[in-house]
Amino acid sequence: MRLKVIGIEPIEALDCGKVFCGWHGHSLIPGNYFRKRGYWVIISHSKDGELQTIIFRKFGYQIIRGSTGRGGVKALIEAIRVLKQGDSMAITPDGPRGPMGVVQSGVMMMAQKSGCALVPVGTYARPAWFAPTWDRYMIPIPFSRGVFLLGEPIYVASDSSEAEVEALRLKLESEIHRLQAEAKDRVEKRK
Repeated sequence: MRLKVIGIEPIEALDCGKVFCGWHGHSLIPGNYFRKRGYWVIISHSKDGELQTIIFRKFGYQIIRGSTGRGGVKALIEAIRVLKQGDSMAITPDGPRGPMGVVQSGVMMMAQKSGCALVPVGTYARPAWFAPTWDRYMIPIPFSRGVFLLGEPIYVASDSSEAEVEALRLKLESEIHRLQAEAKDRVEKRK
């Protein structure tokens, strides 16, 4: 794939933990781009999660196991620990079960407790195949063109009120949607 990455330099220069946040259905491009960097991912304890763990380890990721349904609190505590030490994570804040395109609260708690930067991302590729799944998972076809956009970091202060955290959750959600639309627009215009 011919991939154009926009906005990575200022993010890599940040001197704190980072959580790259993109939609579950568009995780293949960032997953491939960030491999072999030692970044962390959270993978569910499901049957699918077993296979994902094998694949992500081969891609050079460090794994935390857990999800909303099983092991979520333990995974959250471990994620906060690695972010406090300045490590980076890749998260799909609408996964593993959706609803699609809605940021769940776990990533906000990670940011509030660790002081990390939440980095909204958007990706798109053409041509691509979209799986008939809840997240319409995008798989770029070989030799496709892709765009990977990284937005401005969002921080959640440790003393933020519930209302402030919710406002930032909505801001992150909106920014991921905006970047996703912009990535698609950039790919379509490069026809």
